[in-house]
Amino acid sequence: MLALRSALFNVIMWTSIPLYAPLSLLTFAFPPPARYRFIKQWARFHIWLLRHLCRLDYRVEGRENLPDEAAVILSKHQSAWETLAYQLVFPRFSWVLKRELIWIPLFGWALALQQPIAIERGTGRRAMEQVIKQGTSRLAAGVWVLIFPEGTRIAPRQRGRYRIGGAVLASASGHPVVPVAHNAGTYWPRRGFIKQPGVIRVVIGPAIETRGRKPEEIIKLAEAWIEDTMKQLESEH
Repeated sequence: MLALRSALFNVIMWTSIPLYAPLSLLTFAFPPPARYRFIKQWARFHIWLLRHLCRLDYRVEGRENLPDEAAVILSKHQSAWETLAYQLVFPRFSWVLKRELIWIPLFGWALALQQPIAIERGTGRRAMEQVIKQGTSRLAAGVWVLIFPEGTRIAPRQRGRYRIGGAVLASASGHPVVPVAHNAGTYWPRRGFIKQPGVIRVVIGPAIETRGRKPEEIIKLAEAWIEDTMKQLESEH
């Protein structure tokens, strides 16, 4: 039954893209907040589908740690799940992602309407300048910025190198950092077909004040909190 439920979920998800993406493109004339609200309904539907079809739910701990002002979210990245669910968990945000994603027909074009910060990987300083310039502009407009500091999905109980870009943006803009840990990879692993039933835990940490702090200190604080929390989450399985 797990395989059947997972297969049905995948079929519905991939079938929905060519149906919903063209509708999303029709919102190009609307203000960015309206476009964001419409497009995130696709994510909302699939989180609902996971709950009722695959018996995979989630709970969020630490919502009280979310600051009143826009912030830089530095999160663990384990699964495709958080790319869906985070749109429901956090205030409107802008993704930092590789530029190639927005070139994907329909899906990427709809993604572009959410005003992501699309960087060219491998360009080093130029990519960092893009993150700082566009990220500062987004934060000033009240839009949060989401960054996966390890850069790619990391399997449970593994750890990638934390890149400093998000900390540089936070330091330059003076906006706080919100560290986030979760165990989605245990239920929906990277390149995994089966969606295991259960409850994913998303833990939001205390906001890290960035004014007067160097990027190196900020990323160390965020990494320490995230990895310590990951050990607790993963010790349950």
